[in-house]
Amino acid sequence: MLSDFISLIYPHLCLACGKTLYKHESSICTVCCYELPRTRYHLENDNPISRLFWGKVSIENATSFLLFRKGERVQRLIHQLKYRGKTEIGETLGSFFGQELEQASWFNRVDEIIPVPLHPSKKRKRGYNQSDFIAKGLADQSGKPWVQNVLYRKSANETQTKKNLYQRWQNVHSIFEVQTPATIRDKHLLLIDDVVTTGSTLEACAHAILQVPGTKVSIATLACPPTRA
Repeated sequence: MLSDFISLIYPHLCLACGKTLYKHESSICTVCCYELPRTRYHLENDNPISRLFWGKVSIENATSFLLFRKGERVQRLIHQLKYRGKTEIGETLGSFFGQELEQASWFNRVDEIIPVPLHPSKKRKRGYNQSDFIAKGLADQSGKPWVQNVLYRKSANETQTKKNLYQRWQNVHSIFEVQTPATIRDKHLLLIDDVVTTGSTLEACAHAILQVPGTKVSIATLACPPTRA
């Protein structure tokens, strides 16, 4: 009764559309969960995310869960996850993403889930790494282990916003290193990030991992912009 009374005064709202959540709903309402624009790229080997890495780095598979458009629900969710401390969004969407990835045969071959790291100074300022929570939700759903601190970001590079393709590559080139190579030797790792645009950051992460003998890398991000016709 107390919980119901508090909900009347401080209703739990969907973080995507702002409508009141029902008791069985958490963070995102059922309607928004159903209507979020899924890419289904995990079912295609030749998809727009895979093509970002062709000729740049040798990856096994690449996919993104949702389409990111300015002013729409996915943008609002990503913004709140990244800048407003709404880490439950990462876990919720990560879990939904995990359900979809289980349909892909290549996902069965993944050994561990690795979030793209923030530089320690940026993590201290923000208080968390949003990719950790996406990885956690995905791991909880799939049963695959997610491992933090495998990759280390050596320098706090500038934001990628408003940089062109070459500037983005320069900005992240050689800034990642593997802290514990022996722990990932001969493993297939799934790199997790929130949004992919040019893929420069993920490319740099993959290059660092692939220096370890026997490793394979696949990539999965929560969102990506729609492809241009």
